[in-house]
Amino acid sequence: MNYRLRSWNVNGFRAIQKKGFWDWLNSSDSDLVGLQEIKADPSQLREDERNPAGWDVFWNPARSKKGYSGTAILSKIPPLSVRFGLADESYCGEGRTVCVEFEEFYLYNIYFPNGGMGDDRLQYKLGFYDAFLEDAEELRKKKPIVVCGDFNTAHKPIDLARPKDNEKTTGFLPIERAWIDKLVAHGYLDTLRMFDQEPALYTWWSYRTAARVRNVGWRIDYFFVSEELRDNVKAAWIDSDVMGSDHCPLGIELEF
Repeated sequence: MNYRLRSWNVNGFRAIQKKGFWDWLNSSDSDLVGLQEIKADPSQLREDERNPAGWDVFWNPARSKKGYSGTAILSKIPPLSVRFGLADESYCGEGRTVCVEFEEFYLYNIYFPNGGMGDDRLQYKLGFYDAFLEDAEELRKKKPIVVCGDFNTAHKPIDLARPKDNEKTTGFLPIERAWIDKLVAHGYLDTLRMFDQEPALYTWWSYRTAARVRNVGWRIDYFFVSEELRDNVKAAWIDSDVMGSDHCPLGIELEF
C-alpha cells in the first residue's frame, strides 16, 4: 500500500479556490491532503466545495471565532476513524486539529498556534505543543504517528533565510525551537531532512516584502513521522512552485 500525502496552509479556503486550488488538487496525485487556516465553515461553501467528488472531507472550523484558523482533511482513502481536537479540550475551540486513523498509522493534520500577539499567545502555543505530544504519544501505543501542518516555528538556522535577524522573533525563539528538539527526542523524524540537507528550502514567505520572489522565507510547515515509520518514508518534498497562498504545499510518500 502506498500513500501520497500533502499538507498546505491555504490562508483561506474560499480565497484559494479562486487561485487554482481545484486544478492543483486534481493534478497532484494525492491520496490525502491536510489543509490548515481554512478560515471557513462548511456552511459557507457550496455542496460541491464542501464535498468534492472522489474525496471524503473532514472539516474542523474554528468555533470560538468566525473566519479564523480551522483545518480540514481531504482523503481518497476512507479512514478507520476520525477525531477532532486533542484530548485536552482547552485546546480545541480554534479548530486546529483533525486526526484520522488508517490501518498502518494515525495522521494528525494541525495548524499550530502563532506565538505573536503577546506572551499569553506564546504560552498558549507552548501549551498546545505539549498537549499535542501527550495526545500523540498515547495513540502511538496503538500504532505509529504521522503529523503534518503549519508548526509556526523554524527549527534550525538552516530553516529560515535570516536566522540572526530573527533570534528574538516568535517562530524562531529558543523556547519554541526547543520544543521541536523535544519532539525529535521523543523519536519523531523531520521527513524532509531525511532526504535533503540543503538550505533555502522554505514553505512560507511574507506577503509584505515580495519575499517569495527573493526566496526570503521560513520553513515552518512539516511532515514528522514516528521512528517506527523510518523505513516506510520513500520520499519527502516541498512544492515551492505552487502559488495561491503565502505558504506552499509539501508532501511525503509512504510505502507499506
